[in-house]
Amino acid sequence: MANINLKKREVECKIVFYGPGRGGKTTNLEYIFKSFRKQVTGEMVSADTEGDRTLFFDFLPMGIGKIKGYDVRLQLYTVPGQVKYSATRKMVLREVDGLVFVADSLAVRREKNMLSLKDLHLNLREYGLSIAKVPLILQYNKRDLAKKGIPLMSIKQMEKDLNRQLKVPSFPGSALTGEGVGVTLKACIKLTLQSLKKQMGW
Repeated sequence: MANINLKKREVECKIVFYGPGRGGKTTNLEYIFKSFRKQVTGEMVSADTEGDRTLFFDFLPMGIGKIKGYDVRLQLYTVPGQVKYSATRKMVLREVDGLVFVADSLAVRREKNMLSLKDLHLNLREYGLSIAKVPLILQYNKRDLAKKGIPLMSIKQMEKDLNRQLKVPSFPGSALTGEGVGVTLKACIKLTLQSLKKQMGW
């Protein structure tokens, strides 16, 4: 649930980028950090775990207006994707308001995507949250690798694997080139704010 800072007149929300290890969560956040620098307050904080990182920074999205006269401040987080960092992932999900699931388009990562989505579902459940009710966007990352002849899953296949039951908005993307990153983030912000207004009765 978002925090309301009465002193600063801000609503603080938490958006978490989730997904399998090496899928592109960190690259997404780094692209947002660089491209929307004027809307970022402070620095990107990195908590290193062996071979993977948890990143976060504060983000003040422009052009979305205020909620009941309050500015909206987002905290964007990534989680370490590797299986062994389960406790860290669970901790980062605490008090989450919105989610971006970054799926890896590489054909060899099909099973890892599905396991990671299941992991998200179970971790949310431990906080009493339903994956069907938390604002969620899917991003099918690394689409640019098709040009290099690397075997990718089709969008149709990924939709069937990951979005058949959820039926949430999904976007193809490339965190490396930035394609689809902005549109994924905007869609997540929009859903998150709609959800918060509903929860708060605003």
